[in-house]
Amino acid sequence: MVLTSSPGPQTGNHTTAERIRSHIESAGHTCELRDAAEFQSPAEVAGLVSRNPPFEGALAIHLFRAGRLLLGIQVPFGIIFGGTDINEDVKVEHKRVVMEQVLLKARFAVAFTDKLKEEAELCLLSQSRKIYVQPQGIHTEVTEKFCWTEFLRSSGVSSEHVDELRVFLLVCGLRRVKDPLYLVEVFSEWHCKDPQNVLVIIGPKIEPVLTDEVEAVVQSIIHASVSPESRRTEHCHCSCRTAGVFLAQERSQQELHAAMKRCFAVLNSSVSEGMSAAILEAMDLGVPVLARDIPGNAAIVQHEFNGLLYSSPQEFVHQSQRLLSDHELRERVVRNGKLYVEEHHGLKQERETYQRLVGTLL
Repeated sequence: MVLTSSPGPQTGNHTTAERIRSHIESAGHTCELRDAAEFQSPAEVAGLVSRNPPFEGALAIHLFRAGRLLLGIQVPFGIIFGGTDINEDVKVEHKRVVMEQVLLKARFAVAFTDKLKEEAELCLLSQSRKIYVQPQGIHTEVTEKFCWTEFLRSSGVSSEHVDELRVFLLVCGLRRVKDPLYLVEVFSEWHCKDPQNVLVIIGPKIEPVLTDEVEAVVQSIIHASVSPESRRTEHCHCSCRTAGVFLAQERSQQELHAAMKRCFAVLNSSVSEGMSAAILEAMDLGVPVLARDIPGNAAIVQHEFNGLLYSSPQEFVHQSQRLLSDHELRERVVRNGKLYVEEHHGLKQERETYQRLVGTLL
């Protein structure tokens, strides 16, 4: 059984869980994928595991949200760090205590990066011998039945010259930790100086309160950031609905990859990341990446080599302008990004690692 803390089918954790399930089943095992939100207590999971025929092992993604539910089971299990467990949850004492218990009982743990492993060793009881580093394997697939103009129009982007737009795509679930509003104000101001630049936010609506906030801000930002006088100038073609910032409906993975492939750049503005699949998918698709300079992103994005990092909204605009004007820079980060994913994030190595680790549970 693979237990994930994924809040929806289009989230990174769910995609990771599906990929790992495929690895396990390709080795001849039967694997069931379950969402941690289905269970109220460890006792419920223990009851499921012991059903007839019983499960022989379990794997949980996220040390706290999913891992705590495995404390009552009588079969061996492994853990995959999600990112927010080690970067954020460990700061809360009662969560840290539970995560230490889970890590002690787990037969193995997997970190996506060396940095995440180091943080786990620093913050939790030292279990270095059982923590393995395995980067995420990346596979992209673009649907042929995708219309870029329809995608933009359905997102609220109205332009007669769609091909002239530079679309920056922020791929993230609407969660606080993803900080989807981080760039909105500065991007709106930039758009009103250069209307060809637009920002589209796309991802599942996970946290209802934040979702309402994002929708409200996208609808009203024009009134906060653009004066009536500037709207009348020839330099600003902003609509009264928004100033170059749009919220797209959630799409399938293949449609999302198609949209990513057509955009000018893929963005990440997260406060915390374990390993952003969207960043790696963009690299694999040959699209430049601009990512917030946090440890999880800096572990996979080398500034000016396979992407660009920024540490403030203002620096984001600066780096974006460099990407617009410096064609050699753009070609270099695209070329190196593609090579980086091919070298470090292949499915073959990931499959072999999980098949070997799951073998220790059976």
